[in-house]
Amino acid sequence: MGEHPSPGPAVAACAEAERIEELEPEAEERPAAAPEDFDPGNTGYISTGKFRSLLESHSSELDPHKREVLLALADSHADGQICYQDFVNLMSNKRSNSFRQAILQGNRRLCSKALLEEKGLNLSQRLIRHVAYETLPREIDRKWYYDSYTCCPPPWFMITVTLLEVAFFLYNGVSLDQFVLQVTHPRYLKNALVYHPQLRAQAWRYLTYIFMHAGIEHLGLNVVLQLLVGVPLEMVHGATRIGLVYVAGVVAGSLAVSVADMTAPVVGSSGGVYALVSAHLANIVMNWSGMKCQFKLLRMAVALVCMSMEFGRAVWLRFHPSAYPPCPHPSFVAHLGGVAVGITLGVVVLRNYEQRLQDQSLWWIFVAMYMVFVLFAVFWNIFAYTLLDLKLPPPP
Repeated sequence: MGEHPSPGPAVAACAEAERIEELEPEAEERPAAAPEDFDPGNTGYISTGKFRSLLESHSSELDPHKREVLLALADSHADGQICYQDFVNLMSNKRSNSFRQAILQGNRRLCSKALLEEKGLNLSQRLIRHVAYETLPREIDRKWYYDSYTCCPPPWFMITVTLLEVAFFLYNGVSLDQFVLQVTHPRYLKNALVYHPQLRAQAWRYLTYIFMHAGIEHLGLNVVLQLLVGVPLEMVHGATRIGLVYVAGVVAGSLAVSVADMTAPVVGSSGGVYALVSAHLANIVMNWSGMKCQFKLLRMAVALVCMSMEFGRAVWLRFHPSAYPPCPHPSFVAHLGGVAVGITLGVVVLRNYEQRLQDQSLWWIFVAMYMVFVLFAVFWNIFAYTLLDLKLPPPP
C-alpha cells in the first residue's frame, strides 16, 4: 500500500500545498491520519475551530480562491469536524464528490467578488476566465478551474483530429482534382476510409469515415463547430472525457446508419461534432441560471442555425440523384446518432466537472444503454441484411 504524505505539522501541509502528492487509490479509500497536534486521537478528523485558526495563521500563503473554498468547507460541517482526507484532497488539487457536495450545501456564501469582476488579468488569464464562464455553471467551479488550469497538457485531441481531417480533405481534393462536393466524384467511394454498406465487415470504417468529407462546405461547418465548442470543453474536462464523447458519437453515427439507412455510405465527422455540441447546449439549458456566458441566447440560436444548416445540407444531399447510381449519396442519420450520445453520455460528462464518472449512477445507466445499442447494431449487421434480402449497391 502507498504511504501517505508525511503529516508533519499542519502548517507545513498548508504552506507546501501544491507539492502534496496525490494519494494512491488504496490510500484514498480510508481517511488519512491527521497531524498529532490537531488530531491527538488519530481519528482522521480536525475540529473546525482548529481548522479555522490554521487558515487564519497562513492565509497569506494560500491562493485566495482556494482559501475561500476551505472556509466554505469549514462552514459546511455542522458537527464541528472536518475530515482530514478532504483537506489533503483539496490541497492536492483533487476534490471528491462528497467534498464538493459539502461545499455546495454549506452555510457560507462565496462572498468575495466574482471571477468576472477581477481586474488586471493578462491575455492568457482572460482566456482561461472566458473558457470557465463558457462551460461551467457554478462560480465555485469556475474559480477552481481558473486557479488550477496550467495548459499542460494543451487541448491536443480536438486540434489533432481537426488537422487530420483537413489534411485528408486536401489530399483527396488534390488527388480527385475536386474540392466542392467531392462526394460526386466517381472515385470518391473507392477510398478505404469511407463506410460503405457492402464493406461493413471492415470494422475500421465505422470510425475512419470521419476523415472523409462530402466537400469543403461539409468540412468547413464541422471544423468550425468542433473548434469553437470542442476545444474549450477539452480545456475544462480533459482529452479523455471529451475524446470519449466524440468517439462514442462517431461510432454511434455509423452504427445508426447501418441500422436505419442500410443502403447508404457515411462520411464526415458530424456524429462526433453533434455529440459535443448537443451535450454543450443541453448543459446550458439545464443550468440556464448558472451559466454566465455573454449573449448565451443569441449564441445558442447561432449554434442551432449552424447545426440545422449542416443537417439540412446532409438531408438534401442524401435524396439528391446520385452521381454514381445505384449507390445513394451519404446518409444524414449519423447526425442523429451523435445527438443521442450528446444528450445522454455527453450531458453526464459535462455536468460532473472533476468528479468520478464511475460514482454517478446515471453514467452507468447511459453506458449500459449505449452498449446495448452497439450489441444490437452488431447483430443487426451480421444477420439483418441477409434475412431482409436487401439489395445493396455494388462495392465501389
